[in-house]
Order: sequence, then C-alpha cells, then structure tokens
Amino acid sequence: MTAHVTGTIKNRIGFITLDRPKALNALSLDMIRALTTLLNDWQQDDDVLAVAIRASTERAFCAGGDIRFFYQVGTAGPAGGSALLEDFFTEEYALNHLIHHYSKPYIAFMDGIVMGGGMGVSQGGPHTRLRIVTDKTAMAMPEVHIGLFPDVGGSYFLSRSPGKVGDWLALTGQTVSAADALYADLADVALPASALPELYSALETQPFASGAEVIALIHASAAPYAAGFKPEDSMLAANREAIDRHFAHHKVPAIIASLESDGGEFASKTLAALRRGSPLLLCVTLEQLRRGADMTVAECLRMERTMVRHSFEGQEVLEGIRARVIEKDNAPQWSPATLDEVTDEQIGQFFSPVWPDHAHPLRAL
Repeated sequence: MTAHVTGTIKNRIGFITLDRPKALNALSLDMIRALTTLLNDWQQDDDVLAVAIRASTERAFCAGGDIRFFYQVGTAGPAGGSALLEDFFTEEYALNHLIHHYSKPYIAFMDGIVMGGGMGVSQGGPHTRLRIVTDKTAMAMPEVHIGLFPDVGGSYFLSRSPGKVGDWLALTGQTVSAADALYADLADVALPASALPELYSALETQPFASGAEVIALIHASAAPYAAGFKPEDSMLAANREAIDRHFAHHKVPAIIASLESDGGEFASKTLAALRRGSPLLLCVTLEQLRRGADMTVAECLRMERTMVRHSFEGQEVLEGIRARVIEKDNAPQWSPATLDEVTDEQIGQFFSPVWPDHAHPLRAL
C-alpha cells in the first residue's frame, strides 16, 4: 500500500503490518490513508474473516502520530501546511471511528511501545476487537507532556476505564505494563512476546470457518500465560484506592492539593509526572474526559477534532514538541506557566465550536 504499510490476505485473514521502524511506526498521513483503504476494502470482502494489525519491529507497535510532521507544518504558517494538519486529524479520527465500528474481528498486536495514535488504531469496538499485549508492551497516552490532549478517541476509552484510572493515565502520561493495560480495560489478552511467532504461524495456516474461530484460537493460545499477567497484580490495581481518591476532584489544582497531602511514594511520583505537563492542557484534558464519559465515540471524535484545531491555533503544543522532541531541552515555556493562572475561559475555548454542525469535518460519522 505504501512504503510503511503493507496489507496481505493469508488464510482468510487480512494482515496489516506497520513498517516504519526508524520512527517507531509513528503514523503519517499516507499511512492513515493506506490503513483506511485496506480496512474499507476488506470489510466488503467476504473472503476476509478477520483483520490483524501488527508491526515489523519488536520495539514498537506504534508510538503515535508523527509529531515532527506536526511541528514542521505547524510552524510553517497558513501557506506552509495547515491544510495538511487539517487533513491529518480529520482522516485519522475517521479511521479511529472505522476501527471502533468495524464489522469483522479486528485484532491488534500491541507489542512494544503503544502510545497516542497507536492506541487509536488498537482500541476498537467491544463487540469485534481483540487487543493483545505482551511482556514487552509499554503503553501510554503522554500528550499533556507536549502541550496536547489524549485524542484518537481518548475521550471515550480513557473515560471508561475503571474508577479514575483513565484520569490518572491521561493527566500523568505515564507508561504502564501489560497487566496494567488489562486492568484499565485497554487490552483483552496477554502473552509473552516470544510466543507471537508461533501464534502468527497458526493464524496463517490453521483453517478457519469464521472470524469467531480466529478469536477463539488466540484466546486458547494466550490462556496458558494468564497467570503471568494478572490484572489484579498490576501497579494500577495496587494503587486504585489512591487514584480514585485523589482524581475524584473536578479541578486539577484540587487533585494536586490532594496528592500533596498524601505523602506516599505513589502520590509523590504522580505529582512529579503531573508537573511535566502543560498546566493549561492538564485542565483541558480533565474537562475533556468528564465530557467524554457521557458521549458516543462519534461525539468524542468530533469534540476532539474541534479541540485539536484550537490546539494548533495556539502555541502550547508547538512549544511542547519543540522542548520534548525537536530541541530536547525539556524546558517548555508553558503559557500560562502555572495552574493558578489557568482560567475557566481558557479551558472553555478548546470546546467552543469551530464549524456549524452541518460543516464539521466529521459530520458524517
């Protein structure tokens, strides 16, 4: 399909391989378009029973969107690429919606790094998805650290994690393990990465009469390893009471104050992670998840499309990318610089309509 996405049908399964290893399979616009074309074609092909997406490298499934591209076009001015940014997010979010509502089993092998946009192409609808993690999985939604918010449907799937676990993941941007992903309802089954080649071989050779049989094989293959990936033994489970207590507050300063009164090691580490994020986007993200909890997938994606337009109209995300990725000085000059300076008006601006409903880029979802 492209230099970085390949699609093949083997044994009545459509296999998609992300193959951009030097960029940790970060999604480009061309990759998004290739994925959309393959999924649309295979959804109409009766000979395809299921779709599986995986990576060519063990290091990463997908580290997110191509944020270097965001910076390049975002700093070029209106004539230098703003239309490309518009296309990127419109088409990426439409792809996320397609995956969530895919009519056939959609199997994501989330081996290695899974962040941002990688979550968007993994978190399908509950009736057809199978999200597989391994002992090498490193999962995160770290957008607040670059002055953005957890998009690609994060409003939907993070707000539906148990208790306030999704809030913790979104506001801290911390990386979690396979057991944590299972506990947070961001994965379905787990197995060692070393077992993947044998599973791939079985998928490519064992006869199947239905997509349900494909899913059953994977569950059977993962079952012997379940004891090694117990959700109840995860870090998130161990700290669930503290997460729910501190993140129950409706304002970020109140969350910070609650954590500061704790004194424990987990609270201290959580505070350090929160302080890496943009004060403004921390507040915007919390509001985003509160709203997303009562929205459909389509409504969440339309909201996020509005939010991302506002994000790139400002400078916060470009400053975050500069500091974390381009110049790597890790000293972003956030504006406002502190939580005390963030106003309700500034937060609300991210949710103010950009287009009338009939002209929204994702109105067809």
